[in-house]
Amino acid sequence: MEDAQNLSTELERALTAATGINFSGAEVRAPGSGSISRAFEVCADGQRYFLKLNDAAALPMFEAEVDGLAALAACGAFRVPSVLASGATAGEAFLLLECLQLRPLKSAEDGQRFADALAKLHHDTGERFGWARDNFIGANPQINVQHDGWARFFVRCRLMPQLQLARSRGHGGALGREADQLLERVPALFLDYRPRPSLLHGDLWSGNAAIDADGTPAIFDPAVYRGDREADLAMSELFGGFPTAFYAAYRTAWPLNEGYEQRKTLYNLYHVLNHLNLFGRSYLGQAERMIRALVFELRR
Repeated sequence: MEDAQNLSTELERALTAATGINFSGAEVRAPGSGSISRAFEVCADGQRYFLKLNDAAALPMFEAEVDGLAALAACGAFRVPSVLASGATAGEAFLLLECLQLRPLKSAEDGQRFADALAKLHHDTGERFGWARDNFIGANPQINVQHDGWARFFVRCRLMPQLQLARSRGHGGALGREADQLLERVPALFLDYRPRPSLLHGDLWSGNAAIDADGTPAIFDPAVYRGDREADLAMSELFGGFPTAFYAAYRTAWPLNEGYEQRKTLYNLYHVLNHLNLFGRSYLGQAERMIRALVFELRR
């Protein structure tokens, strides 16, 4: 943890005006580094808060996060940090949240509880795939135009925007002709599988999942939309970090359909492409291998 520091006078005033809490002279510590926004733990008037900061132009990203947190909280499946304020000064955007006491998922019991909560979240279903507004996946825009069909939504609102962005940045190879072949063949993965439009966290890696001080599963940093519940499960496997018991417990609560392993590669391709567009060429080879594997399977 970094040494304590101070908020700017402008930010102190903005937070005080938005919340009625006196942030003058608040003690500020950085609990860890974030790849998108700067994160701080702030102590003011004897209470602790969690503060996220970014450039002022990033305010829409925080507004989308507020919307996503509200949707997750309304479902009631998880502990979700309460939003206390969001806005912008002339120099930076801010999001002030309740500061939860959190720890990573570790035990089989943690996995069981998280699985039960996730199944409850996914049972919150709607009529169409997508969301009422666009939001963000990391710092990249996430298009959520609502569709009746899942395959068309995933091609048009997930894979195509990321592929177009990657191509605009000079990434070719399998992101060219072979990717176009994949886009044409995606509907074949859903001939015998009709997912429901479940409420998804949207960016469910282990860094966005935790257990609070009371043992309640918690989630945060959402990229919500309604989609195939398997997309959340797939993302949870991409970088690891979830207890093995979590997967067994989820399958007990709501068994997965045949063909999940193939669809998992498709769903995680979206996140690997997003990482390529956020963090650079180190993800290019992985994206190319995933595309080629999917195209090969769909030619059989």
